[in-house]
Amino acid sequence: MVYFDNSATSFPKPVSVRRACETALERYGANPGRSGHALSVETAKKVYEVRNLAAGMFGAQPENVAFTPNCTYALNMAIKGMMQYGGHIIISPYEHNSSARPAFRLTQTAGVRLSVFEMGRDDEQTLKNIRSLIRSDTKCVCVTAASNVTGRLMPIREIAALCKSEGICFIVDGAQACGVVPLSLADGMNFICAAGHKGLYGPTGTGLLISDGEYALSTIIEGGTGVTSAQLEQTADMPERLESGTLNTVGILGLGEGIRFVKRKGIDVIRAHEEGLCRRFIEGIKGIRGVRLYEPDVPRAPIVAFNIGERHSEETAKLLGDRGFALRGGLQCAPLAHRAIGTLGQGVVRFSPSAFNSVRQTEALIMAVRAVRI
Repeated sequence: MVYFDNSATSFPKPVSVRRACETALERYGANPGRSGHALSVETAKKVYEVRNLAAGMFGAQPENVAFTPNCTYALNMAIKGMMQYGGHIIISPYEHNSSARPAFRLTQTAGVRLSVFEMGRDDEQTLKNIRSLIRSDTKCVCVTAASNVTGRLMPIREIAALCKSEGICFIVDGAQACGVVPLSLADGMNFICAAGHKGLYGPTGTGLLISDGEYALSTIIEGGTGVTSAQLEQTADMPERLESGTLNTVGILGLGEGIRFVKRKGIDVIRAHEEGLCRRFIEGIKGIRGVRLYEPDVPRAPIVAFNIGERHSEETAKLLGDRGFALRGGLQCAPLAHRAIGTLGQGVVRFSPSAFNSVRQTEALIMAVRAVRI
């Protein structure tokens, strides 16, 4: 099976990631930050190394890097932590359900008001559309850096500047961008939510909530933290405030090697390789009868969305799967994005390569698409 579903989770993982997970199970099995014995201390040191590594990649202080089970948890913690007591939030029309669902849920439980801005003809018009929705009670803007459906890139830096000028918190969903598109708190974001298991090449069950420290989040999970244990109130100390319970040490140490892999290869090199495969794929299928491409010419992360005829995307993905290629069909958990591009009923087939895919594999997929009859 040739794997082109890396926007769901990257596969295969670097050898160094697999080895780090094995080493964690063999040598770092104690609970970090919970005991004073040597095994706990050594494990805590290894976890801190990864925290510091992630902080360096995203321009944060180590104490403002919290480990989460995935990007969905990070987004829920950021959105609900900011909006738990009401107010107004603005999201994009390309949001994954990881952002859209918690925002919608808060309209039912906390009296939150939710607005979805429209994408403009250009970035300037998009910014005007966002500005027009800002109200006196607007607390937060949450935007995906790159659509998980088409890869479309949002004008993150410009939105960050707008939010800063208005005194509004800016949360960025970096699930499809981190490891492929440079993201840094220096660009004005208040929170970056990342999936450790996608473009950062870590194991599943890993994510990051990265903060610039300007906003203190209300907690949605409380419990054991290893600090201020005599108090029933959740600790204010970071990152423990957001890391209740035993950490996924095995996953975190694997994530550290994933980040090192990205740093060694270089984000620009990885992106250029993946974009090259996307360009070749687009050129190879765009002339095939019945093939429709979605937003192939907009600035985007390395993702290609397509359909063949009127066949449902999940059926097309299955036909390609029968020919040995793993791609994602359906709605990709992002109905807002599909509504925006007009594919809510059919969905799309998503091609998303990684650093481990090749031109030869892409050419073989093009031939498989040609073989699928309308």
